[in-house]
Amino acid sequence: MSSRIARFALSGYRIAGIAAYPFARPYLSYRAAKGKEDKRRRLERFGYASAERPRGPLVWFHAASVGETLALIPLIREIRKRDILVLLTTGTVTSAELTRTRLGDDVIHQYVPLDIKIAVNRFLTYWAPDAAITAESEIWPVTMMELERRHIPQIRVNARLSDRSFDRWKARHDIAESLFSKLALVVAQSDLDAERFRDLGSWPVVISGNLKGDTDPPPCDEALLETYRKQVGNRKTWAAISTFDGEEKAAATVHAAIKSRNGQLTIIVPRHPERGDDVEAMLKGMGLTVARRSRNDVITPETDIFLGDSIGEMGLYLRLTELAFVGRSLTAEGGQNPLEPAMLGCAVLSGAHVQNFREAYQKLIRAGGGRIIRDVEMLAKAVHYLLVNDNERYKMIDAGNRVIQDMRGALSSTVKALEPYINPLTVSAKLQPRSAIGSW
Repeated sequence: MSSRIARFALSGYRIAGIAAYPFARPYLSYRAAKGKEDKRRRLERFGYASAERPRGPLVWFHAASVGETLALIPLIREIRKRDILVLLTTGTVTSAELTRTRLGDDVIHQYVPLDIKIAVNRFLTYWAPDAAITAESEIWPVTMMELERRHIPQIRVNARLSDRSFDRWKARHDIAESLFSKLALVVAQSDLDAERFRDLGSWPVVISGNLKGDTDPPPCDEALLETYRKQVGNRKTWAAISTFDGEEKAAATVHAAIKSRNGQLTIIVPRHPERGDDVEAMLKGMGLTVARRSRNDVITPETDIFLGDSIGEMGLYLRLTELAFVGRSLTAEGGQNPLEPAMLGCAVLSGAHVQNFREAYQKLIRAGGGRIIRDVEMLAKAVHYLLVNDNERYKMIDAGNRVIQDMRGALSSTVKALEPYINPLTVSAKLQPRSAIGSW
């Protein structure tokens, strides 16, 4: 495909977005009805601001969802120490709630505008960011083209490309090069990720490691944790976290298979809490007794499953156990971040489909802090073995802690790479009256 055809394809994408614009409102209304959009703030998706733009230099950070938001939080705090204003956009309700609880009034939060020229232009005209920093792997062609047109530096941090994404972009190399070359700087997670970004046209590319190794453990309400610990009592526990469709049933099958030997409590935390009703119905259909966090149900000795269908309480669920299966890896593909359970003292189990977090899993497995399981039968054996063998579980927990310590340092490397873009804004911030960031 020639560069001329690539330009034509990107122009077609932009025109298609303009044509779809009238249909965006009913589509977002449908998503809001499903709990996937914030009904009160839908206009933000069209680029309309719901907060005042304070005076002073401003950096726009974007994180697609919860995982990317968690990775960016330490970096955002470093930028805020320099009195630079931060606008953080996210794409999901759960990530917005996470931003509110973790960062509060320290940032301005907005939902990311649709990748449609009208919405993006409205957003950029109002906020006028001095730089745009995005996390990991999202590519929004119209946004990237408009940032370039306005001469706003685009920086990718904690950058990664999964096997599938890389193959897809490689097959459309001319389109990829026209987009990836717009990035002023790429700070990649690993050597492999750096090589992939260079192959697709990005330069310069540096390597920092994974920012998720520098994140703080997810917090929790200590009083609530103590309440649930008393309810659980001396029962053994294990958790299946960040689960996707099919993995809740797998966890329930494991629970039923080993319950007679262990009498354990199984904690299931769906990746999308709005699926709670469906998951509960499935569990009850299997004859299991369910206590739901969203209802403040009490965990009794008869409770089989504690269903963690709440937002922003992963720290609570992981502190109730020492063994966690990380979802989107058994019946779904991609994997989820295994570092949070390792940080909080859990032995980590996972399915084989973990390409999105390949490096983190490789380090955990090589050190002995994690294990890959192939199917439900193997998961049941692993859970039972680790519940009854304290020494083996503690060895995995200790190994996971060592991996976390070894992975730290990506934050300082990233900040150093960003200095050419951040230092001038720091100087500018000192020359202007300090602006407070209001609540949102």
